[in-house]
Amino acid sequence: MEYVIILLVVALAIAPLSHFAPSKRQRAVARMREFAAVKGLFVEFRQLPGKTVETGQGRQDIIYYGKRLPPARGEEPLIGSWYQGEDGWRATRGIKKPPEILAQLPPAVLAAGADQGSCGIYWRESGDEEELAAIILVIDQWANSLRSRES
Repeated sequence: MEYVIILLVVALAIAPLSHFAPSKRQRAVARMREFAAVKGLFVEFRQLPGKTVETGQGRQDIIYYGKRLPPARGEEPLIGSWYQGEDGWRATRGIKKPPEILAQLPPAVLAAGADQGSCGIYWRESGDEEELAAIILVIDQWANSLRSRES
């Protein structure tokens, strides 16, 4: 009987600590972010450009996966943002045509943007590692095309 009581007390003491263990989803997101960082991208929280996205669960955090670009010399860099709608990619403001490479992005991507310092995508990290690999490939190709345009 004493052992049962000791076991019960230990279990009650340890139970609150299980709250701090990462969930399966948190571990998957950490793996995706680490994979992106190893491939040369940076990850940060950003507001979705030009459009508010709401879900039945309320607003969820939007994550930006981007590739840093060297400072532009001479020609003005491509600056703009585009969101993925049901009928393809559209500019958030202005009439700038979206880069053709954006058509290769998976549907989990909400928007894409390029500014003087980076180019990248906005999403909720709702895809899997295969989609992330496709995203990284597109961002790399996009960044390379922007770099070659500036040279």
